[in-house]
Amino acid sequence: MTSVPIAADTAVPNPSLLARAIGFFSGPVGLAIKLVLLAVLNALAFWAVGVLLADQKWIAALAVGGATLLIDLVYLVPDKRLIPLKFLVPGMVFLVAFVVIPIVANANIAFTNWSTGHNLSKDEAIVAIQEVSLVAPADGASYVMTPAEQRGELVLLLVNEATGKPYVGTEDGLEPLSPANVTIANGAVTAAEGYELVQGEELAGIDQQLSTLLVPTGESSFVRAEGLSLAVELQPTLVYVAANDTFRNIETGVVYRDNGKGSYESVTGTTLEPGWRTHVGFENFVTVLTDPLVRDPFVRVFVWTFAYAFLSVFIQFVIGLFLAIVLNKPDLKLKRIQRAFLVLPFAIPAFLSVLVWAGLLNDEFGVINQTLGTNIPWLFDPTWAKVSCILVNVWIGFPYWFLVCTAALQAVPEELTEAARVDCAGPLQVFRRVTLRSCSSSRPRS
Repeated sequence: MTSVPIAADTAVPNPSLLARAIGFFSGPVGLAIKLVLLAVLNALAFWAVGVLLADQKWIAALAVGGATLLIDLVYLVPDKRLIPLKFLVPGMVFLVAFVVIPIVANANIAFTNWSTGHNLSKDEAIVAIQEVSLVAPADGASYVMTPAEQRGELVLLLVNEATGKPYVGTEDGLEPLSPANVTIANGAVTAAEGYELVQGEELAGIDQQLSTLLVPTGESSFVRAEGLSLAVELQPTLVYVAANDTFRNIETGVVYRDNGKGSYESVTGTTLEPGWRTHVGFENFVTVLTDPLVRDPFVRVFVWTFAYAFLSVFIQFVIGLFLAIVLNKPDLKLKRIQRAFLVLPFAIPAFLSVLVWAGLLNDEFGVINQTLGTNIPWLFDPTWAKVSCILVNVWIGFPYWFLVCTAALQAVPEELTEAARVDCAGPLQVFRRVTLRSCSSSRPRS
């Protein structure tokens, strides 16, 4: 067997752009890009693990750290068995991040008491209860306050509203000031020797410091700022006993204990607010089934959810199929232009369509009520609001079904409809036996 000689002047085709790109990124450049991306990923993972550990979220920190190590293993170990994983890992990461984790998080919430008054951790709830229990005693003093700084430390320059005497309040306590060193105007300190007043725009940056600055005035009382110009003396009505994890009312002696459901509760059933998040097992599901106050609205919302989904899709399909049949006539003039106009609602971003419809459905100034001469509360009446939701959703979605049904109708062989008419089938029978079945069999597959 002899080979055919290749002519010397035969031109060798240039490699395609894709082939050149693959060759370029398969060498040292590709390795460098991979290492840089992995370095960025590891830096983000290191930061995330630190944050999670600081919040004592051990399982999440372990999952992030383990996933990062596995990704490094897949992309750095030169093993042919790991090549398929190099293509699967990116998709798996996004699948876990945006599908699996949200599902697990929502399922976990269903077994907790997470709700209004129970959205804090236990430690945060204890601090919040202590703050809520603070009240001004009957003989407590109130002061006109002027924030100031002394050697970089925030202090409170106070004037007792009852006596007019000046004081300085720090974290160490309340001390009197010499009237000779203080200038008072309109009941407030306007100047003080050794202190720099915080004024103007500087006041906007000290809100957090003022709310946390407590000036002790006794064993269980202190002065705290209330705003930017007033301070009051407060006393707690509850004291927390860490030894047995209880709260005790100072006046009545009533003890509040952890009831195991995310609240401190007394023997009479009185609970302290706020509570904290905790797992309650199937209690939420039992409440939905047995408590009418929860069951009735839940059933209404549950039924409406399925009704909304079914009616929206069904009406969209009916309108889309009807318009597709109307515009499928071979001799129809300006058919392409009409189809283009019908697809416009699908091309416009949904949030813009919603904003436009909100204006059209305004009960006072909306175009729909003005055109029809009605005063229908489209957006404020519960029933009409449901109708509005379906109407707007149908407007946004019917072009999709119009395109699907148009493609399905154009795929139906003309011989089928002609054969049906020859067999004496009427228009309704042709639609039901041929057209509708063709649209159903041509529906998009996920």
